[in-house]
Amino acid sequence: MKACFALPLYAVSLMAQATCWDEAAYYFNLDPKLLNAIAQVESGMNPEAINVNTNGSYDVGLMQINSTHFARLRKLGVDEVLLMQDPCVSVLVGASILSQMVKTYGYTWEAIGAYNAGTSESRHGLRMRYAWKVWQRYQRLKGL
Repeated sequence: MKACFALPLYAVSLMAQATCWDEAAYYFNLDPKLLNAIAQVESGMNPEAINVNTNGSYDVGLMQINSTHFARLRKLGVDEVLLMQDPCVSVLVGASILSQMVKTYGYTWEAIGAYNAGTSESRHGLRMRYAWKVWQRYQRLKGL
């Protein structure tokens, strides 16, 4: 009986998130399918995902927001708990970070890679590897 209720709740959650993708994409002038592809690569669509990086920083939530952003986000009333409890907040924050990368690199795969790997020149290869993963997911979402 539990499974009967779980499926409709899951469907409602997906619909709510679909609105989040569209709203964040519209606000930051991004493609909602691209944001979704990033979330698939980053967290496997797990809003409660936490990953620790080798440099000591960590990533949380659906869009795997890195702890280097937390001080700025706290000033806006956003903390790690909210990023994990509200997938829409994670999508909005992720979209804002991606939009900053787009301002740096243009709307390119380099910008997509910088979302994950950062902007250091020495991380170009990491940016391109990450961008390739996102591109593959993005193509599937577009039905190509």
